[in-house]
Amino acid sequence: MFVYLVLILKRGGLGLKMWILAAVLTMLCLGTNNLILKATSGKGLSKIHMQFYFYLTAFLLTLGYGLVQGFEMFTLLTFVLGSLVGILNANANIQMTKAFEKGPASITAPLISTNTVIPVLSAALLFHEHITLIQWIGIIVMLASGAVIQYVPGKNGRDIEIDYKPWMLHVLIAFFSLGILGVLMKTSTHLQLDTVNMLISMYGGGALYLLINSFITKENWLPTELKIGAFMGCINLVGYISYFFALNTGFASIVFPIVSLSALVVVIGSCWLYKERLKVYQIIGIFTALLGIVLTKI
Repeated sequence: MFVYLVLILKRGGLGLKMWILAAVLTMLCLGTNNLILKATSGKGLSKIHMQFYFYLTAFLLTLGYGLVQGFEMFTLLTFVLGSLVGILNANANIQMTKAFEKGPASITAPLISTNTVIPVLSAALLFHEHITLIQWIGIIVMLASGAVIQYVPGKNGRDIEIDYKPWMLHVLIAFFSLGILGVLMKTSTHLQLDTVNMLISMYGGGALYLLINSFITKENWLPTELKIGAFMGCINLVGYISYFFALNTGFASIVFPIVSLSALVVVIGSCWLYKERLKVYQIIGIFTALLGIVLTKI
C-alpha cells in the first residue's frame, strides 16, 4: 500500500494541485509525530527503543521502495552524510521527548522549531545563497520570540511548571541537532546525492546508532514500544515522501511555510489534550516565532 501511494505521487497521478495537499500532509505528519512524543513522555516507555522501531520500520519501507524503483549508485559520502543525518535526527527526537517531560510542549516545540536559523545562515555563508531582507527580519523575529517564549517569571507569577535548567539543556541540544541536520541536508542537495539512497542511509544509520545505545542503557523491551515506534515510522516516511513530491511539483516558497507550521500541531494538540495554560506574552511569542519561520522560507 505504501509503495503504491509513493508510485502514484511520483507519477503525479493525483492531479496538478495535489502538491498543496502533499505539503499540508507533511506538516500534519511531522506535527503528529512530535505530539506522539509528547503523549508518550513519562509513560515508562524507552525513548531509545521507540526511536529504534521508528527507524527500523522507515528503513524497511524505504528499502522496499528502492527495490521496486531501482537504486542509484551508493557512495561512501552518501552513506556518511545520511547516517549523520539519521543520528542527529534520532538524538533530536530523544532530547525533544526529554524536554517535553520538563516543560510544556506548547512552548518547547515552537522554540525548537526556530532551529531553521542555522541552515538559513549556513546557506548564505557556506553556499553563498542570497538572504533577502524579509528572511533577515524572520531571523530576528525568531530570536526575539525565542527569548520571550523561554522567559519564566518568579515563583509568585509562575503559571507553567518548568524544570528550567534541564529543560533548556534538552531544548538547546535538540535545537542544534536539528540545525546541523538542516545544514547536512542542504549539503547533500548541493552535491546532488540521490534522495532514496540518503533516506536509506539515514534510517539505517540511525537504527544502528539506536541499537548500540539500547545495549548501553539495558532498558526492558516492551511490546507497546514496537507498536508506537512502527506507527511513527510509517507517519514519518509518508510525510517525507509527500514533502519531496510537493517540492518537486509545486512552489517551494509556498511549500516551506506550510511544512514549517508543524509546530502549531503540537501547540494546539497540547493545549487541547493537556490543558496547558500560557501567559499572553508567551502566546504572542509562539505566533511570532511561527511567523519568523514562515518569513525565512519566503
